[in-house]
Amino acid sequence: MSKIYLFLADGFETVEALAPADVMRRANLDVTTVSIMGRTTVLSAHGVGVVADCLFENADFSDADALVLPGGSQGTENLSAHSPLREVIKKADDEGKLIAAICAAPMVFGRMGLLDGRRATCYPGCDAELGKAKYTASSVEQDNNIITACGPAASFEFGFAIVDYFCGADVVAVIREQMRFNDL
Repeated sequence: MSKIYLFLADGFETVEALAPADVMRRANLDVTTVSIMGRTTVLSAHGVGVVADCLFENADFSDADALVLPGGSQGTENLSAHSPLREVIKKADDEGKLIAAICAAPMVFGRMGLLDGRRATCYPGCDAELGKAKYTASSVEQDNNIITACGPAASFEFGFAIVDYFCGADVVAVIREQMRFNDL
């Protein structure tokens, strides 16, 4: 089973964390939410308190198959400022593991130079922080081991892209049907 860590920081966009986590767990992926705030309860950009599964400082990421970053302006800045997280992201990328970010959070990868020469998307106006990425303005974009998405409305599709990466399109189709996406 694939091990996925989803990082939470104060100011994260609620739906960009919880919708992908829900979709991934429906696919039986092992998702652990991680607080970088030194406490388990993390406040979203809209004041929703979410209790993370663990604290960053108590986690061992050596078993990670994927690292996921939700967006939100303040949340992204908090993630970007956390140097131990940046080290974990760099190591994962060096090892070819999946790294994924949505909304403003692809800026974390861009600031690290991880998107240089790769296709990526993000929230409109954040593209100046993507380094030398090939900005596509797509809803969801995948380039090898990196998945990026453009914002809250893409939260489910972002989750489906991660599930597709690990489980394939057939599993995504089943989950989409179970969640009634085919009725929209």
